[in-house]
Amino acid sequence: MKSRIFSVLAALFALFFAVNGAWAGKIVIKGSTTVLPIAQKTAEAYMKQNPDVKITISGGGSGNGIKALIDGSTDIADSSRFIKDKEVKRAIQNGQYPVPFAVAYDCIVPVVHPSNTMTNITMAQLRDIYMGKIKNWRDIGGPDRIIVVISRDTSSGTYEVWAKKVLKKKRVFPGALLQASNGAVAQAVGNNKNAIGYIGLGYMNSNVKALMVNNVEGSKETTLDGTFPISRPLFMFTAGWPKGETLNFINFVLDPQKGQKLVGSAGYVPLY
Repeated sequence: MKSRIFSVLAALFALFFAVNGAWAGKIVIKGSTTVLPIAQKTAEAYMKQNPDVKITISGGGSGNGIKALIDGSTDIADSSRFIKDKEVKRAIQNGQYPVPFAVAYDCIVPVVHPSNTMTNITMAQLRDIYMGKIKNWRDIGGPDRIIVVISRDTSSGTYEVWAKKVLKKKRVFPGALLQASNGAVAQAVGNNKNAIGYIGLGYMNSNVKALMVNNVEGSKETTLDGTFPISRPLFMFTAGWPKGETLNFINFVLDPQKGQKLVGSAGYVPLY
């Protein structure tokens, strides 16, 4: 009799914890490495305020984040570019209806090794470097060094914005070294005195040197006023209008006194 009562109680406890586990909120976020620092900071603060919520975050690029949204394996897709028409079509065919939320602004800054004497570069010079037409820094007023071109891979939203704004939709030349994240680009440039790369504003650090573009410094101010020529909004996409914990988190990110302050502390440009 006692063993039967014990078994019933054990089953009730198991059911109680299972139900509590089901009630506990869980959010999955995948996608852009540019948006990653924003997602990490806001998620950490949100979970601190809501200890029963678990948020898991991974990078992999904007394209991979949107792909995960389409196949239903993420609640939120971080993206440093807007969703493409063909992605919207695939999502709808899969029963998903992507909803965009702009969460911050950013600019893509060309960076070189700190030892490089260059301080400014034009859009035309950037285009020619990334198309393989300019091969030596000496040709544009820099040191006599062969340029090592570092770019993002094609699944990256940052690459797609760069290709659109700088390369005018041309592809980067085959000799470029491709990296999977902003952090990897910054590390590669910081370790090579001949290199040039490009990273989001939030990834700037003392190991790389930012170049002005057309004599305009990439900053929060020039991003907001539109004078820096390689600027863009950053997005979080949901499959349909968000509900429950996902909606609460999106609202937290967009709140001027909460998430948007964290956007600024992550090195990006708040919406307000």
